[in-house]
Amino acid sequence: MNKATDNQNIDAAPVEGKITDEAVAAARKMIGMQLRPEGPYLQDATLDTIRNFGNGIGDLNPLYRDAEYGRTSRYGSIVAHPMFPMAFGWLGRTRWGLPGVHGFYAGNDWELFRHIRPGDRITAIERVVGVQEKTSEFSGRLVIQYVEAEFANQHDELVARVLGWCTRHERKAARAKGKYKDITKHEYKPAELDAIDAAVLDEDKHICGRDIRYWDDVKEGDELPPIVRGPLSLMDTMGFLVGCGRGHTHGVLLKGAVKHPGHFFRNPEAGGGVEYTGIGHHRESIAKEVGVPGTYDYGPQRSAWLATLVTNWMGDAGFLKRVRTELRLFNTMGDTTWCKGKVAKKYVKDGYALVDLEIWAENQRGQMTAPNGSATVALPSRDIKTRVSRDGSNLDLGYAHFV
Repeated sequence: MNKATDNQNIDAAPVEGKITDEAVAAARKMIGMQLRPEGPYLQDATLDTIRNFGNGIGDLNPLYRDAEYGRTSRYGSIVAHPMFPMAFGWLGRTRWGLPGVHGFYAGNDWELFRHIRPGDRITAIERVVGVQEKTSEFSGRLVIQYVEAEFANQHDELVARVLGWCTRHERKAARAKGKYKDITKHEYKPAELDAIDAAVLDEDKHICGRDIRYWDDVKEGDELPPIVRGPLSLMDTMGFLVGCGRGHTHGVLLKGAVKHPGHFFRNPEAGGGVEYTGIGHHRESIAKEVGVPGTYDYGPQRSAWLATLVTNWMGDAGFLKRVRTELRLFNTMGDTTWCKGKVAKKYVKDGYALVDLEIWAENQRGQMTAPNGSATVALPSRDIKTRVSRDGSNLDLGYAHFV
């Protein structure tokens, strides 16, 4: 088949795939398969890529962006935000099985082992680990797909490990059920916007930074200073793409579309220009085609916001060992996300002073958009027998399996 004919295989609308017993069985046969890297996008950690990722998630911590601050820090340089491996690729995102069935990034469970520093080069190995069937109010029959990935640096040292999952929904079924059809865009009062702006502008005042947060001073039930992101705008979603080094245009885009036509379509709104089926993050018409009331955020971005909630609280001397987030409700344009948390437990394990946190995100309507989150932080202790964690490479907490 010649290239011109290949180009005609790119449909004028996203493919309307079906969840069938055969499609699910084919997906299950892929368990254990190693996947090709999605990008990779940003493999090399530099001052610029680290800072740019911070810009993409709105992180203000100078340890992740200010070269002079980093030089005089306990690490001798800036280090990357713990979620920087997302810039390599959004592991867990829909890329395998169930052709034409729409996917939404639904959650991740990260275990972190060491800081990423300027000069590090990141690689990843990703494999399929599970497929589950469930039902939902959003689309009826759905499938949850799980992958596991390990990230390593140029010294073959384990940097991070993640279990990621996505949900797959039939586009037609989601439209027909219309779960979110009655949701309208929130009309903010001036006082609401003033409060949001004040919280955003004051966020850096609550970054613990060089002020050491000792484990001994933490009490169960303590609340973390909340952070806010919003109202969500196109600048926020596009900024995250830039922060992750994403963007395909012209020949690069078309070659990818010809190779994987089911993931692309010729959008009449763009005069027949090729767009990715996930363009619903930026085009309201496409979002509504998959049952979402409007353009919406990127799941990995919301997960990174919740990680920032924790890193702001723990300070430079702390180490974020584990962070788990679940994404349950859509965060659409104009929504505001408040990230909150509290101390659930403090304990010592393998000589490390640890704190378990409950974290979650809620919108301006008071709805939980990311419930049931958790994090574990290693903090310094005044007890000299307690180990100080400049990284977490000697502490393996593991994560709960998906079943």
